[in-house]
Amino acid sequence: MKSQRFNYCPKCGGQVGYRQVGDRERLVCAACSYTMYENPIVGVAAIVRQNGKILLGRRAVAASYPGLWCIPCGYVEYDEDIRAAVKREFQEETGLSIEPGQVYAVLSNFHNPAVHTVGVWFLAEVIGGTLGPGDDLDQVAYFPLDSVPDLAFPTDRQVIGLLQADHNNKKREVTQ
Repeated sequence: MKSQRFNYCPKCGGQVGYRQVGDRERLVCAACSYTMYENPIVGVAAIVRQNGKILLGRRAVAASYPGLWCIPCGYVEYDEDIRAAVKREFQEETGLSIEPGQVYAVLSNFHNPAVHTVGVWFLAEVIGGTLGPGDDLDQVAYFPLDSVPDLAFPTDRQVIGLLQADHNNKKREVTQ
């Protein structure tokens, strides 16, 4: 049985509980029959590289997963464009202004059972600002892809693994 995260209907305040709706269990209000769809939250992150290294931030004490490192990231606001969100979040976290390029990866994050997120990682170029930690980070630094510190999020490990594989494939192409 699923852990129920909500108890009251956002429409009428009635009690909600899980019921079978089609092929899935969904939260349904006993009073007004409103079906609550529990959708994932969208997060964004920017991959900034310099001299073969990736920029990472260490999670501050007040943030989730303090002391662990991550690719600078954050949530998309309800009324915000995804590219505007990655620019805003990266600037808040690192002090740097970026121009996001192509989407590098899109992955589901299941590491926190209370919150399912979908992360979108953009390749990005720095276009201004001064590097320094902000908001949820207490340090920012560049690391070689094969020597990153302990990471907060399993999906960041996946993304760094993809970057390493891409880097190794390019090295093989050059030597052939």
